[in-house]
Amino acid sequence: MPPYQGGGDMIKSVTFEKTRYNDLPYKFEAGTPHIAGAIGLAAALDYLSRLGFDRIGAREEELLAYGTELLAALPGVRLIGTARRKAAVLSFVLDGIHAHDVGTVLDHEGVAVRAGHHCAMPVMERFGVAATVRASMAFYNTRAELDTLARAVRRAREMLG
Repeated sequence: MPPYQGGGDMIKSVTFEKTRYNDLPYKFEAGTPHIAGAIGLAAALDYLSRLGFDRIGAREEELLAYGTELLAALPGVRLIGTARRKAAVLSFVLDGIHAHDVGTVLDHEGVAVRAGHHCAMPVMERFGVAATVRASMAFYNTRAELDTLARAVRRAREMLG
């Protein structure tokens, strides 16, 4: 299979008559490696290691519990994916309102979410869900941000319901 792009390290030798491509995998790694990305990844991993993965996990579990409690108390909200042990992700639908519409209102309220089928169409079809709104949390999020999410969902219900 010929390479699809050219650049450094993908060529073994070049003459006016012939080009010999490098051995795999170098044949397909044209150009300068993404050195800045590797340095950034190393710094990020150092940072996370210093924080401690157990502490990060505990913080995300706490945020998930708080966010679940907030959203579950809202009228018309149905949480999707309520396993006991799961990632810090809140997926939900708002009865009678399409997830994309909810996502648009939340965006205007300053809340960043994803709305759609999240590359999970077969499971969504299996459970009869066209799309969900998904709020993903990480250790750096706050309870105040989850309060803002809940207020924005209430606002979406008022506007669209």
